[in-house]
Amino acid sequence: MIETKLGQARLLTAMVDLEYLFRSSDGETCFVTVAVNGHHETYPIRSKAFRRWLVGKFYAIESKPPGAQALQDALGAIEARAQFGGNLHPVHVRVAGDDETIYLDLCDETWRVVEITADGWRITEKQEAVKFKRSRGMLPLPLPVRGGSINDLRNFVNLDNEEQWTLLAAWLVAALRPTGPYPVLALLGEQGTAKSTLQETFRALLDPNVAPLRAEPRDVRDVMIAASNGWCLVFDNLSDIEPWLSDCLCRLSTGGGFSTRTLFSDDDEIIFAATRPIMLNGIDSVISRADLFDRALIVELPRISDEKRRQRREYWSAFEAARPALLGALLDTVAVALSRHREIVLPSLPRMADFASWAVAAEPALGLPAGGFLAAYAGNQLSAHGLALDASPIAPAVRQLAEQHAHWKGTAAELLEELDKIADDATRRARTWPTTPRFLASALRRAAPSLRAIGVCVEFIDERELGARRRQIRVRRGAESSVPTVPHRSCTGSGTQTERKDGSVERGGNALGAVGNARNDGNNESRSRSNQSMLRPADDADEDAV
Repeated sequence: MIETKLGQARLLTAMVDLEYLFRSSDGETCFVTVAVNGHHETYPIRSKAFRRWLVGKFYAIESKPPGAQALQDALGAIEARAQFGGNLHPVHVRVAGDDETIYLDLCDETWRVVEITADGWRITEKQEAVKFKRSRGMLPLPLPVRGGSINDLRNFVNLDNEEQWTLLAAWLVAALRPTGPYPVLALLGEQGTAKSTLQETFRALLDPNVAPLRAEPRDVRDVMIAASNGWCLVFDNLSDIEPWLSDCLCRLSTGGGFSTRTLFSDDDEIIFAATRPIMLNGIDSVISRADLFDRALIVELPRISDEKRRQRREYWSAFEAARPALLGALLDTVAVALSRHREIVLPSLPRMADFASWAVAAEPALGLPAGGFLAAYAGNQLSAHGLALDASPIAPAVRQLAEQHAHWKGTAAELLEELDKIADDATRRARTWPTTPRFLASALRRAAPSLRAIGVCVEFIDERELGARRRQIRVRRGAESSVPTVPHRSCTGSGTQTERKDGSVERGGNALGAVGNARNDGNNESRSRSNQSMLRPADDADEDAV
């Protein structure tokens, strides 16, 4: 029997092999991998789960729990051994891997993972190559089964548009990439269009959680903590997106970090860094800033008629029955993307080019024709530009100025004076209307990409006058060849290109060219047939009927 506190602490410390101790990539958090009922689990050393494991092991030997001080001393010693004697190892949440192999944590009781390669996928209990951590609220994924089709998911999606299905499927497949960038999926529509249900459905296939939908966060720290403890960020029923949140979502979409002072310390810093798939929804266009529009997939959901509405319990019962096969089909699609993505050569690089390349690689598994994703993505970019122009307070006035003057040049103050003459009284009195040259220049820079898409070029140039530099703004009509476009061409593994029947994109006044023609490719009849059989749930959580 071990009676002294020192003896208890030594026994507790000896229960953990140094080989299984490591620290995370940031060098701050220490972890341990322990054996539990024939499999291995990974815990932060300061977590309740590891404390319970340690107490349980001690009790199995001594038939009593260790003293509180002995336990605390042992945890400190184990943490020090991990910090200074353990290996450095990245720790992941739900998804990990690289361009060759992707791992998906099933979060089940035996800590099994799915290993996805170009040859397919398999379920394994070995975790030597990757370390996952579990956070509070994470739920297990079902065991995937083979033989399903990703198109079966259309039975659980309220859509009447083929392009929007293409965007949804591409986002879902991209969400299982271990690295970003990830486009922000923005679901728009009136109440009762199943926006929240679609978010819950997608999260149940990727990263199920006891609280799948979250309200608008209070600050950046809340967003980054959520990103550190889950794979998908899902924001429900937003009315507006504040500038700070818009910038934060942009950073999370393409990769970013946040640092703050550690609680109860003077100068210690804690750093959160993450890149995450994001979903949000709102009744109207809650996005108002062009940089977030540029990273977003805009999907508008149609109204559900009463005869097509289903009860919530019936919908979820059908989905749970189909979920294992749907997950297996999603894994099959990711495996196809893994096998082809290195060979994909895009004819030109759109915004979020890595995402676009991955989606093109997945086209055969999604049942899309060659070039189908790029055409849908081009249409989405054009829609995003239109929404960004609608949200900009100065865009209509700048566009009218360009119509009146083929070529205008002047200072920001002079431009503000011109725009004040064009805008009506209600527009000038709006809170968002710029009142100083500095704010005008900032608004112009945000609106410039969208204005360029409709053939209005805004340029900032430096000129010297009497030896002094003078910043000028030039507004002119015409194309801007420096802006990448998404042509309607297919991409094959060998990098060859095939023109669509409607021709390539023009580089004239509309920077996105003939994206409208790509929407009508002769599939209207088949779309109508598929829409008749779609199940359309509602998104009102307080209603029994969905």
